[in-house]
Amino acid sequence: MKPTTESEAKTASQLDARLFRTMVIAVASAAVICLSFTSWRVSVGLLLGGALSLLNLHWMRSSIAAGLNLAINSGRPQFKLAQYVLRYFVIGIVVFAAYKLNLVSLPATIVGLCSFVVALFVEAFREFYKSIIHREEPG
Repeated sequence: MKPTTESEAKTASQLDARLFRTMVIAVASAAVICLSFTSWRVSVGLLLGGALSLLNLHWMRSSIAAGLNLAINSGRPQFKLAQYVLRYFVIGIVVFAAYKLNLVSLPATIVGLCSFVVALFVEAFREFYKSIIHREEPG
């Protein structure tokens, strides 16, 4: 759904920036902490998974936006499913190649790919905190 006002567009942009920033912080801190306690393959797996997660987020946002713009402008959906699914193949091939070359830990890479979930939880806690702090007292 396209933002209808400038305020909604600004809010959506701020949300995107916060999600991106939280994903970067989560992956970087997890990789640094793991580097201290585990092998370098775990840290590299976390970094690779996190980078692919960021790429996936960007790619998904742009492909969905392009599909919706085509659907809105032409009156019928012309969403190219191949572009939407292609990102999964690219991510799978990169992870498979890195694993076969023994560069990454597969579980750590999967955890890195889940950085979006961490960002969503952080955003949910942020919104919950704001709603508690800014709620109005009755009466």
